[in-house]
Amino acid sequence: MKKILFLFLLFTKVAFAQSHFPVDTTYTVKSVYDKVKKDHPYISYVPTRSYETVNQKKEIVYKKIKDRELHLDAYYNKTKKQNPAIVIIHGGGWRSGNKSQMETFAIEMASKGYSCFNIEFRLSMEAPYPAAIFDVKNAIQYIKKNARKFNVDTTKVAVLGCSSGGQMASLIGTTNGKKEFEDSKTVSKFSSKVNAIVDVDGTLAFKHRESVEGKVAGLWLGGSYEEIPSIWEQAAPLNQADKNTPPILFICSSIPRFHAGRDDMIAILNKYGIYSEIQTIPNSPHSFWFLNPWFDETIKYTTHFLDKIFK
Repeated sequence: MKKILFLFLLFTKVAFAQSHFPVDTTYTVKSVYDKVKKDHPYISYVPTRSYETVNQKKEIVYKKIKDRELHLDAYYNKTKKQNPAIVIIHGGGWRSGNKSQMETFAIEMASKGYSCFNIEFRLSMEAPYPAAIFDVKNAIQYIKKNARKFNVDTTKVAVLGCSSGGQMASLIGTTNGKKEFEDSKTVSKFSSKVNAIVDVDGTLAFKHRESVEGKVAGLWLGGSYEEIPSIWEQAAPLNQADKNTPPILFICSSIPRFHAGRDDMIAILNKYGIYSEIQTIPNSPHSFWFLNPWFDETIKYTTHFLDKIFK
């Protein structure tokens, strides 16, 4: 009985330490399903598939901030071959969502020969921009440091994000080597550089003729555009794109506002001869990647692009 009580108190202490900040749980696969089904009654959940060839290791601590631990989940092929890595960033308006939402996606990509990592990062109710960017870049450094453990080829690292995670993925990729986007409190000999970007329906510009980002973006960025215009401009991947931007795949819904800045970015990439690709899924809602009939199509486009870049 004493042992059980001790374990209970220990668990409670750890849980409290990890949850002393507000959490928004409004963005879930179920909430997406309920919303989308109104206009697309034929949709269905994607069952989690299992593969004997895929290892899973969850709740790995990659970073500590005082008593706060940040975790990642790893899904990788059991072969000892070094594989390309995919660092996966969930959506949720920078405010909600969690890494487990991308588990089915990660398992599927791992079965195709990729080492996949679903990343926990600080959301806007806990810490404003650029904390989440620092977190994911720290996760990339952790993955490279432990590359042998996860069968990772450190020269072939992609960052993939969905919705707000797509914006983050694009910003992380377009800021390769830019010190102002690195966490100065964390020292690592490993680079946070990525070699490819997959942006799944994530905006590329917050203040743009095609953009309608407002309050939700402002909560993450720390204020309205009128209050902090330089931060809104800095956080836009479009404004960071240059000769050091890696190849990028845009997987797009049929809703134009989520593609704000895309064509302008492609024009910049074309100037430097950087490969880009657009795949638009007709009649698809935002958050299509969670559901049938769009899940397999998203996997197909991602696999084809990354195979082209890395294999």
